[in-house]
Amino acid sequence: MDVTADELAGVVDLFGGLTRSELERALSEAAFRADGTSVDEAAVEAAVEDALESFALVSDDREGKPLLVAGPTAFPTVPDHAEDVPHILDVDRRRLDREALGESTRRRFSEALEAAIEDEDDDRLRQLLDVTYDVEAWAPIDLTDERTRLEAELD
Repeated sequence: MDVTADELAGVVDLFGGLTRSELERALSEAAFRADGTSVDEAAVEAAVEDALESFALVSDDREGKPLLVAGPTAFPTVPDHAEDVPHILDVDRRRLDREALGESTRRRFSEALEAAIEDEDDDRLRQLLDVTYDVEAWAPIDLTDERTRLEAELD
């Protein structure tokens, strides 16, 4: 079962947030229900890393165990055969603090910004410029300073 970043976001959004192992279990259940197969753990890990890099997923580390949460660039889509996963897994829906998520996303965004500047990666800088608007619509934070810095780097 191959999953997109939006499908990963759709699965975690069913629960509010999931740990990586819970997400893997949820995807395994969906794959089994779809065609009796299992998921490729390496492919899931790569998809999660890509989703984190694109901000389709963000990590909420407040409860001592990192939760993956649908991020600001995601268009959460529940993959086929995953709609019943909440009834199968023994995971309660988690309530999220959007303000705290916004602050942790700001820190992650700042790290990505610094890395893109250091790497002189204009494509990534342009991508991050677009992400600033998504983050501000998604959480109650202001990324004007970061956007100004990105624009200066791209000039």
